[in-house]
Amino acid sequence: MRPSGDRFLAASLVLLASSLTMRAQVASTVIPVSGTQIDETRLVALAGNTRSAARNPEYDRGPVDDDLPLEHMLLLLQRPEGRDAELERLVDAMHTPGAPEFHRWLTAQEFGARFRVSDADTATITDWLESHGLTINRTYANGMLIDFSGSAGQVRETFHTELHTLDVHGERHIANVTDPMIPAALAPAVRGIVSLNDFRPHGLHKEVVHSHVDVKSGRLMTAPQGTPEYAFTEHGETFQAVTPGDLATIYSLTPLFASGTTGQGQTIAVIEDTNVYAPVDWSTFRNTFGLAKYKTGAFTQVHPANCTNPGVNADDGEAILDVEYASAAAPGSTIELASCADTRTTFGGLLALVNLVNMSTVPAIVSISYGECEAENGATANATYKALYQQAAAEGVSVFVASGDEGAAGCDADAPSALHGINVNGFASTAYNVAVGGTDFGDTYAGTNGTYWSSTDSSADASAKSYINEIPWNDSCAGALLSSAATGSAAYGANGFCNSATGRDYYLGTSAGSGGPSGCSSGVATGFGITGGSCKGNAKPSWQAGVLGIPSDGVRDLPDVSLFAANGVWGHYYIYCDSDTANGGAPCTGAPSGWSGGGGTSFAAPIMAGIQALVNQKTGTRQGNPNPVYYKLAAAEYGQAGSASCNSTKGNAVSAACVFYDITKGDIDVNCTGGTECYRPSGANGVLSTSSTVNKTAYGTTTGYDLATGIGSVNASNLVANWPAPAKTAKKGIQNPKPPTGK
Repeated sequence: MRPSGDRFLAASLVLLASSLTMRAQVASTVIPVSGTQIDETRLVALAGNTRSAARNPEYDRGPVDDDLPLEHMLLLLQRPEGRDAELERLVDAMHTPGAPEFHRWLTAQEFGARFRVSDADTATITDWLESHGLTINRTYANGMLIDFSGSAGQVRETFHTELHTLDVHGERHIANVTDPMIPAALAPAVRGIVSLNDFRPHGLHKEVVHSHVDVKSGRLMTAPQGTPEYAFTEHGETFQAVTPGDLATIYSLTPLFASGTTGQGQTIAVIEDTNVYAPVDWSTFRNTFGLAKYKTGAFTQVHPANCTNPGVNADDGEAILDVEYASAAAPGSTIELASCADTRTTFGGLLALVNLVNMSTVPAIVSISYGECEAENGATANATYKALYQQAAAEGVSVFVASGDEGAAGCDADAPSALHGINVNGFASTAYNVAVGGTDFGDTYAGTNGTYWSSTDSSADASAKSYINEIPWNDSCAGALLSSAATGSAAYGANGFCNSATGRDYYLGTSAGSGGPSGCSSGVATGFGITGGSCKGNAKPSWQAGVLGIPSDGVRDLPDVSLFAANGVWGHYYIYCDSDTANGGAPCTGAPSGWSGGGGTSFAAPIMAGIQALVNQKTGTRQGNPNPVYYKLAAAEYGQAGSASCNSTKGNAVSAACVFYDITKGDIDVNCTGGTECYRPSGANGVLSTSSTVNKTAYGTTTGYDLATGIGSVNASNLVANWPAPAKTAKKGIQNPKPPTGK
């Protein structure tokens, strides 16, 4: 008999749900496998996953031993068609006031249930890996990453690529020499192996340079060598270091601290591949600079269960400055150092991040101060960082990443000159993180040190009087301000500063705050082959719009915001406590003048993360990706013509109402040789040079947004005060029905 009334309706709904479930299962299972056997003779290459050095026979020293153990390799999976677009729409809605999903964050488990690769496909892939003798360590809650281990021989047999030993300028490495390959049947659900090499990303900090230009005399000033000095005068020119107290004055943190907004109840996770050398350094830093009075501040080191405690290694200087300056900006918050040991193929910081975002409870703020250019990071690694940050944003996590320390020459870190064209940091170029660039103070260039710095320090070793006009951080002879101050001549070309004796002796290098478009350079330098044409870059996010100056280039542009990050070329740098003298630190005893000093966007990223902790405390809720709010506030402030009252060149005369300070003087140009995006002295950007002289790469500042400093630096008090109030209807967890996962 046919049921009637409500029973008929209920039965119909059950049948409909069953039908939709079956169709969803079919749609989510994308691996076309007939029977139980995968055809290993029909292969496809996972393009864009071979380092440039591994393609250079000059460096090749032959295959590694087949029994070389390789631990914690990561396989990135690929969602069924349409599911990525659904996730993008959801994350956009989570950050759109008024949308039903606004701030209704997911847990890692909810995220995986809704957006994971189907269980059937995952089982097929893990079975295939195990059939080649590889060990599955873990499939993560997001359903997108498989952690596995094996030997070099098993990797060669499974992925049809050999790992070779390389000797690159005296450094020994291992790397795959061709792109990995997989059976074509698996390709719809496999994105690639994150890494099959031991080239590591670099920490984005720089030691203090011991020279800068005296704009009054044009002479090169030299600080006393050895440990950095706190404040001193040499030939009438002042060198002035930056402390937490100075930071609080310059970026208006002091009023927030006075009102009780110090980051209480907030946790900032800094991602590392090392522990700090001595946790007491954090306490010494706080005690010395008056931060210990904020009693809720705490520091802890954690190591996820699925990785190895790294102990202490040479990256510990990066780790300690990260935790100290996150604490300087949010002294009442908990700073959580999350670290894992590097393996032969995987960066420990990436393992820490993967485990962190897949935990049941995730910190609301993450700071990352490491980087690698997009072209060398590899297609799968670039996609992995995007996927993890996207997941973090869906969980309400705010991710801050240092934009880099190489100007626009991201593939030329610590090089004497840019060779490989315009490249940005692949860790920072996604639509789901804040890329934090670097500035310097413009007072030395303007000859106004006395206006902004007191001749005596306060009890907290602070001497800054107010906000100070800013310029892009740039140590290179190609920088227009440095070259004009030193010689009054152009920076580049045959007769430029870079080709002068002083320029060549002291200022050839790529140290500068980084910015530029995502996408990887199309140029290939002879003998290196950096890009290989496999890198396409990330699309411009919807929120990167509305601000005067944003390029119409269709791709993600870096940075978003910038903060002071200089390492001394104009006499200013950061002081921090790092007592690991064996790895470049200094005893944290006596006056701070004898402590470690440095710069780099490594400082700027955790500081901006700390400022976000103040926002989160004030609003009482996590914020996910802060960029949509940043750009909306900047668009309102700058309008159609820019804001004269918030132009950083005004220095201490800027408006008290500014949220952002628009940096309009200076550039991040670095010296460049060769023919890859290296510009003629007389030509505009875009005109390639064939000259053998030292020239330059881009970019300069302009009104509004620019690729040197983004939307500018920040007044923290006004940012917190102008942050949109939380929606009263926001609830935890997405209420929409979850599609089946293929179980």
